[in-house]
Amino acid sequence: MLTTVEHYYEHRHVVGFEETNLVGNVYYVNYLRWQGRCREMFLKERAPAVLDELRADLKLFTVSVDCEFFAELTAFDELAIRMSLAELTQTQIEFVFDYVRIERNGEVPVARGRQRVACMRGENGRTRPARIPRPLALALAPYTAAARATVLP
Repeated sequence: MLTTVEHYYEHRHVVGFEETNLVGNVYYVNYLRWQGRCREMFLKERAPAVLDELRADLKLFTVSVDCEFFAELTAFDELAIRMSLAELTQTQIEFVFDYVRIERNGEVPVARGRQRVACMRGENGRTRPARIPRPLALALAPYTAAARATVLP
């Protein structure tokens, strides 16, 4: 029997009242915050060596970000933010974020976002593009499009 292996990093979240607007649905800015949080937790859990480089002179600049909405979220919805890799160049990374509401009867896609990040090094005001650190590139390897297409026996 063939099965598809899931090649994404998943961060779980429960929506709080503070993340909703007066109407009661999640305020759009929170989706972008969750992208950042998912990326941070990935670094902490899958590429902790990169954290030392971030404390030194490595900077991860968000170059672009977007999010397309399919359904609304409200307080206490359980959410999975699934991050995968769209592109990896020498100095930049593009992530895809799939937002899925977890329900008793399954999952409901609620949004999809993208984020492009540039690796930079140097003092503030004198930063220059830098190669993606090897520990980060290795941690990202399982999340490539080729890896997502892998089917195992």
